[in-house]
Amino acid sequence: MFIQTEATPNPATLKFLPGRTVLGSGTRDYRDPQAASDSPLAARLFEIEGVEGVFFGSDFISVTKGETDWQYVKPAILGAIMEHYMSGAPIVEGEATAAREDFDPADQETVDKIKDLLETRVRPAVAQDGGDITFHSFKEGVVYLHMRGACAGCPSATATLRQGIENLLRHFVPEVREVRPV
Repeated sequence: MFIQTEATPNPATLKFLPGRTVLGSGTRDYRDPQAASDSPLAARLFEIEGVEGVFFGSDFISVTKGETDWQYVKPAILGAIMEHYMSGAPIVEGEATAAREDFDPADQETVDKIKDLLETRVRPAVAQDGGDITFHSFKEGVVYLHMRGACAGCPSATATLRQGIENLLRHFVPEVREVRPV
């Protein structure tokens, strides 16, 4: 098994591409070992000293480290991913729970436009960088988004939100005044 790695805009996060499906649908974001109780792979990765976050996309795994240098943590991560796939254990056990969204039902049409733009234009681009951005809520012209994977804590996340996503949404959905992370 050959696992490729790619840098992300977040220097603390690397994207690992196992060449196999990671998640059939959706994404999973784990920020600490306790949250990883439903994922044998995430739990195994958190056992590696320096690992502070694990994110699963459809065909990639993003790992966020702390102060440890990549030269020390990367080989252990590659080994853990390879061993996990060789074991045949599932990536995640059980069903995902849907995130609760918050918006006024009168704004349903606006929210549908926002979510469509996020799904078709934003999420595919962000996934290329090892992250994900999902809708959280819409209130008084402000869109609140979850930043996950490489996007969480990324130095360029604010610029991505303000200059990229906010401009895109304001262009296509005039009701949007601002975009903020949750």
